[in-house]
Amino acid sequence: MPLANKDKFEKLFKELFEPLTRFAMKYVSDLDAAKNLVHEVFINVWEKFESFPSDMNHKSYLYTSVRNRCLNHIRSGKKHVALEDSPEQMQPESGELELQELEMQVEMAINSLPEKCRMIFELSRYEGLKYSQIAEEMGISVKTVEGQMTKALGILRRVLARFLTLMLFFMSV
Repeated sequence: MPLANKDKFEKLFKELFEPLTRFAMKYVSDLDAAKNLVHEVFINVWEKFESFPSDMNHKSYLYTSVRNRCLNHIRSGKKHVALEDSPEQMQPESGELELQELEMQVEMAINSLPEKCRMIFELSRYEGLKYSQIAEEMGISVKTVEGQMTKALGILRRVLARFLTLMLFFMSV
């Protein structure tokens, strides 16, 4: 692998291993399992890294890969549990899996926002800061904060609209 690709991969690993592990924890609720799943994804990406297009969104790919790996892990675990538990004990609470999936989609959508836009969104929504506080903290104007929030909400609305429509369809069946 060329040195530039190794550096790019190493940077991705250092930047995303911890957030991806937290992301995986929401699915598997086991730190060791989450770390192992994220490691497996990075190994898989390492093996294919040179064949990826240069304009590929690696972050989005990694989050999707971790999500899929977690879901496969959960499914394989349920196969083993099925041999031990009765069917009544195996039934998830109504809507529990759908809610988990929605939370993951929201987190992936937020993580796909441009960095400045994501930071402003998180300060507003998760930290509860007012636009003026965000502007002061980041050294930007309140108008810039308003513009970035409008952009963030528009992107999230677009990205999540398809998923929410699908969720409503499956919940009504």
